[in-house]
Amino acid sequence: MSDSHSSESDEVNAPVHIEPYDAAWPERFATEASVIGQTIGPWITGGIHHVGSTAVPGLAAKPVIDIMVGVADLGSSRPCIELLKPLDYCYWPYLAEVMHWFCKPRPSHRTHHLHLVPTGSPRYLNVLAFRDYLRAHPDARADYKALKRELADRYPHDREAYTKGKTDLIGKLTEAARAWATTRDMKSGKPDSTT
Repeated sequence: MSDSHSSESDEVNAPVHIEPYDAAWPERFATEASVIGQTIGPWITGGIHHVGSTAVPGLAAKPVIDIMVGVADLGSSRPCIELLKPLDYCYWPYLAEVMHWFCKPRPSHRTHHLHLVPTGSPRYLNVLAFRDYLRAHPDARADYKALKRELADRYPHDREAYTKGKTDLIGKLTEAARAWATTRDMKSGKPDSTT
């Protein structure tokens, strides 16, 4: 993303639009994951994962594919910022202490979000646990879906307010998800979080 004020304003003002689940979203992820893997493969230590609401069948979502890539650490993965530019990924220092964050192709029209996150870090584990928990728990998925729709109706032009409005429920669900994932992983021997 450019450092210009207009780009920053575009990011803030991009409308929040929630759509019903689209069965094409996993294919859109797979296509993008293949290109990302070819582009920054040497830096990937924890896989390429479809995350966020578009990764949860049946969940309404903003039609933006969220992708999380596990990397060794933020410092050594900085070269990826330049390598991803030809794929139209715009870097933005959002939560820069925990990840490298990108949107594609521009803030005012986003088709993809990309998160490079240290493998095994709290954020990495929380994001996968949250996704898997929503996939496995229809009641939690329904609660989250209802809140997203309510917030999108209330704050269609205020992404920050929309995101803040989800914080409490996401925190509660993430706590439940981590406990559930720990139990699941102990039973199975390893997590099922590869897509």
